[in-house]
Order: sequence, then structure tokens, then C-alpha cells
Amino acid sequence: MAGETGYCVKCKAKRVISDAKEVTMKGKGGVVRKALKGKCPKCTTTMFRILGGAAKKKK
Repeated sequence: MAGETGYCVKCKAKRVISDAKEVTMKGKGGVVRKALKGKCPKCTTTMFRILGGAAKKKK
């Protein structure tokens, strides 16, 4: 996952997400969405990036 970028709301800039981990989130209609969660390297604010791909229905 090295080199994944996201937008830091606090810095108001695109930055590389440090300590990025892939997580799942609940979406509309019971689907599960994949996302990256990590920290901004400058201000250590939590950053998210929602990943594309086919969403799967939660069973």
C-alpha cells in the first residue's frame, strides 16, 4: 500500500497516507465498502480514502 495518497482536511492538501491499513465500512443498502485508513505524515490527523471496486452485499 506504499504511495497511496489521500486528502488531509486539516492541512487542506493531498498527502501520502502513512501507516495505511485496508478497512471495511458499511454502505447504503447493506453493502460493504473498502477504504484505506491511516495518518497524515505532517499533522497526524486520521485520513480515509474510499477504494473503488465491486461492492458486495452483506450477508
